[in-house]
Parts: sequence; C-alpha cells; structure tokens
Amino acid sequence: MTGGTVYLVGAGPGDPELITAKGLRLLQAADVVVYDRLVDSRLLGRARAGAELVDAGKGRGQRRMSQEEINDLLVHLAREGKRVVRLKGGDPFLFGRGGEEAAALAGANVPFEVVPGVTSALAAPAYAGIPVTHRSLSSSLAIVTGAEDPTKPDSRVDWANFAGVDTLVVLMGVQSLAAIAAALVSAGRPPDTPAALVHWGTEPYQVTVTGSLADIAQRAREAQLRAPVAMVIGQVVRLRDQLRWFDNRPLFGKRVLITRTREQAGTLARLLTEEGARPIELPTIAITPVDDLSTLDAALRDVQAYQWLLFTSANAVDLVFERLKGQGYDARALGGVQVGAIGPGTAAALQAHGVRADYVPDEFVSEALAEGIRERLGPGARVLLPRAVGGRDVLPRELRASGATVVEAPIYRAAPPPLAGEGARNALREGVDVVTFTSSSTVRNLVELLDGDVTLLRDRTIACIGPVTASAAAELGLRVDVTAREYSVPGLVRALREHAASMTNGAST
Repeated sequence: MTGGTVYLVGAGPGDPELITAKGLRLLQAADVVVYDRLVDSRLLGRARAGAELVDAGKGRGQRRMSQEEINDLLVHLAREGKRVVRLKGGDPFLFGRGGEEAAALAGANVPFEVVPGVTSALAAPAYAGIPVTHRSLSSSLAIVTGAEDPTKPDSRVDWANFAGVDTLVVLMGVQSLAAIAAALVSAGRPPDTPAALVHWGTEPYQVTVTGSLADIAQRAREAQLRAPVAMVIGQVVRLRDQLRWFDNRPLFGKRVLITRTREQAGTLARLLTEEGARPIELPTIAITPVDDLSTLDAALRDVQAYQWLLFTSANAVDLVFERLKGQGYDARALGGVQVGAIGPGTAAALQAHGVRADYVPDEFVSEALAEGIRERLGPGARVLLPRAVGGRDVLPRELRASGATVVEAPIYRAAPPPLAGEGARNALREGVDVVTFTSSSTVRNLVELLDGDVTLLRDRTIACIGPVTASAAAELGLRVDVTAREYSVPGLVRALREHAASMTNGAST
C-alpha cells in the first residue's frame, strides 16, 4: 500500500465556522481525524461518514494520549496509507505542539502539510470586542504562554521583556493569573493597566471578565473561571464597552431547546446560533412512512386527473417525490397539475425537487391555504392531499364544502422517537431557557415524552411558530410567551429576538 499523508490542520478557536476553507475540505476527505479536546463537536460532525475519529484529548492535567503516543500514531496511520487530519485547536504552530508533530513526521519520512488556523489569541479578544492593535492605543503585540509558573527560578518566560509591549495576550495562564500579574507589575507595568479574561472565546457560552492587573486574579476567582482562557493586557481592553458585538445580542448564551425532527433542526439551530443562542436538539418527532401507501401510489399514477396537489409540510413533499422516483417518474410527471404549499419552508422543499409552488398563502396555516385554493378551484376540481396521519381536517373540510373532490392520502406518522423520554427530562433538568415548538405535534409529543408532567416546562420561555401551535400548547397547560407573527422558522427566531430584547429593555428601565 502506498503511504498516506498527515495534515496538521488548525481547527480555529472554537466556533466551527472559523476553520479555513482548506481545513474543512481536508477534514471532509480524511480517513482518520485525530483531534484535541478543544475542538468543537459540531466541527467533528463535518467529517465524512465512515471516517475514524480518534480523541487525543491532550490538555493540561488531562491526557488520554502522551505527545509521543500521538506522534507514533500519526506515523503509523500514514504508513497504513491513510489520509490523516490532525485537528488541533487554534493554530497548529502556536502553542499547539504542531512543530513537534511535524518534526516527528519529517524524521519518519512521512509526507505532511500544515494548514494554519485562526488562533484564540486573536479571535477570543475580537469576539470580546477587543482589537489587539489600534492606531491610537497599541502598535505592538506579544503572545505568551502562561503555562509556566512565573515564580519558577528556571522559567523560560522573562516577563520583564514583555512589560513594555502595548498589548500582551497570555494563553493557558488561568492557573497562574496572580503570579503573572505580579510579575508584570514588578517589571514596571502599572497596576491599573486594563486586563480582560475571555473564557471559551467564540463559543455561545463565552464569558468575558474585565479588570486591571491589580484585581484581575480576584475577579477570575469570583467568576470561577477555568481553562480555556485568553488574557488580554493593555489599553485596548478599554474599547470593549464600545466595540463588543458578540455577547450583547439578545439571545446570547440562551439555551434553546429545538423539538423538530433531527433532519429539520439544522436551519433553526443555525439561525439561533447566529443570534448568539446555544441550540439544544431534542427531536420529539420521528417521521415514519405508513405501511400502506397504496392510496398515494394510485393517485400518483393518475396524478394528471387532479387540478391541485397540496402540501402542508416539507415531510410530505419529500415522501411524495420519493414515491414518484420509485415509480420511475420525476417532477415532470406533475405536468399541468397546480401545486400549493402551506408556507415558505414547504415551498423550498418543493423547489429542491424542481417544482415551483403555484400558490403559497400570506398566512402559513391551513385556513389561509384553504381560502386561497377555494378561490382558484375550477368546476369539478379534484384535489390530492398527501399528509400526516391524524392531521387537522380544516383544509379537506373547507375544500369539500366548496364542491371539490378531495383525496386524502395519509403517508406518514409524526410520533415521538423511541426511548426519547429520559433524554427530554435530562435536557430540561440540565438547564433550558427557551423551548421552541414548530408544530402542534412537537408540543403533544414533548408532553407525552414527559408522561404528561409539564412542571419541567414551567419557568421556561415557551415559543411557538404560530397560533395553531400556541393553541395546542395552551390546551396542554403551557404558558405561551412568544408566538411568531410570521409562521416560519425565521419568523420564530425573529419573534424570540424581539421578545428577549423587550425583556432586556424592560429590565434596564
């Protein structure tokens, strides 16, 4: 077997979107990923299916593998012909021992490449609103390891050399904060020099503590900060109040429970993350096709006999096109059949299959869809409605009252996933600020998973995608705090943002 290659890839400081384009491409092509403890699990989820994931787990005082063992593993995997990504937090060559690993690979004649990453020394201050250089305040920067105790006689860090640098960033120094501050003051740095500590920089649970060299260690103790922490020392810290942008968003740090199906949770999770929230995915729905799809299959074989094909969910769209494909057809089989979608999410699912919705109501509920289609029905119209088992009867009832022939084709069930009850209880016990519901089914299923006990949902902000979902929640004894005006996932996130902002403004007045 020909030899493989090892790629020393910087994963960035935490936020999985801060990996470089090249780093992500290599990660998605790797046979094996050897990663460190600070690598975000969401980034590991971008590895290709079937890739072997190896937790090297190196951290101060916590070691799953020694550095020598990691070096040997990289050499061994490459000699097996594997494409190996050594995924390291931050940048591989900045206090990441990437140089040692590269030297081991070079000594073993193993091909390797280095892919630089965004270092926490720059990213953590940036996410805290602190520029490490500024024309008026700082024209010099030093990045120093704080892993060594400054009081050691043989310390390799001469703090006196750094006392005059405009901005000093110290990594891995949280355990020696008091000694580092004392060493800098002893070397001539004024005790009132501004200092900031950024814990888990770039993550939604980032914490920033500010003070001065005189009191920063005490402030860290009061905040109970633990590694990882980036310490910033210098006048640039004074800019934080003016420039902070990441941790002052209304949803910053909020733990938000997503109850959608695992397949549909991605968009909501992404939008919440962009608003600073911490999404927690807890699918309360598993989409299961019904055993008997003969009604749908027969209707699809004769689909040209229908004037309208109506969809009330993206799930129905995907299942219908899966059945079309199974019969040897594609979107062209719909021909002149008009297609309606209950909302933009369902319309987007149609678009993904090459079909543009002919009608989407302004209000994304069955009542609005029924009203709009009624106005567009021709004489003797036939309507095909593939839908979930037990769906609301508003749409078929209203269309039949208008003289249409409606063929309902129950094609899937939206049931709670098996064995999800304990996961629901654990997630709520561990701390959730907001619970989101995107359909009546998500409400009913979560309450069912909790065995009807809604006490764990009290004192949480309950947010619903629209009035129908809100009504279902209220019927089950939940206090609904947020109901989106636009009945869509973006509308739900917008409503949450506005609610959080109003609560913040109310508390500050």
